[in-house]
Amino acid sequence: MSSDPLLAIAKLLLPEVIIEYFDLTSHHTKGEEIHFYFKEDNITPAEFKDQKLTSKGFFAEATLQDFPIRGKQVYLHITRRRWINETTGRAVSRDWGLVAKGTRMTKEFATFLKQVN
Repeated sequence: MSSDPLLAIAKLLLPEVIIEYFDLTSHHTKGEEIHFYFKEDNITPAEFKDQKLTSKGFFAEATLQDFPIRGKQVYLHITRRRWINETTGRAVSRDWGLVAKGTRMTKEFATFLKQVN
C-alpha cells in the first residue's frame, strides 16, 4: 500500500482483510461520499500454496457500502484477483466473505445496522 496519509486513517477504519491483502489504488470524495478503490495483491492464497498458480487477471469490480465516516457515506470498490491452476486449468480465487448475504454492505456494517434496528 502507498504511504498516503489517508492510508494511515483507513487502516483504523476499514476491515483488516482489505488493508492486509489489497492495495489502495485511489480514493476521492464526491459530495457526501468517500470512495476507496482497492486491487487484490498478487499473493497466492494459502489454501493453494502446494499448487502451481498463475495470476490471470481480475474479476469485475464490486462496490460495497461500509460504515459512514463523519457523516459521509463510504464505498469500497474492490477488484479481486483470479489465478489459474496450471495443473487442472481451473480458475481459483480467495473466498473473502466480505459481503453480508443479500446486501451490498460489508458484514460488519450490516451486523451493526441489524443491532440498531
